[in-house]
Amino acid sequence: MSEQVAGGKLNEDAASSAQLAKLVFFSLSLGIIPITSYFGSLKYVWNGNATYAALTAVLGANIVLVGYIITSILDDKRSTVPTKPAKESKKTQ
Repeated sequence: MSEQVAGGKLNEDAASSAQLAKLVFFSLSLGIIPITSYFGSLKYVWNGNATYAALTAVLGANIVLVGYIITSILDDKRSTVPTKPAKESKKTQ
């Protein structure tokens, strides 16, 4: 019985709209930031040097990835912090 409750809790957490929004944001960022940083730095920063522009794009992708990992770890710490149990009233005792 407790396994069913735990499974339901996991499904509820996985389908949280805030977590899904965060996943969509980082997914889009992982696609957009490297491409824009490549072409932007190719034209405006590195004056046509494709190697440096590619390194800039890789750096941008790694920054997005590290940001996602950090926010995931912080969310996991928040979800595992024990909360105070609700006080029992005379009816629930």
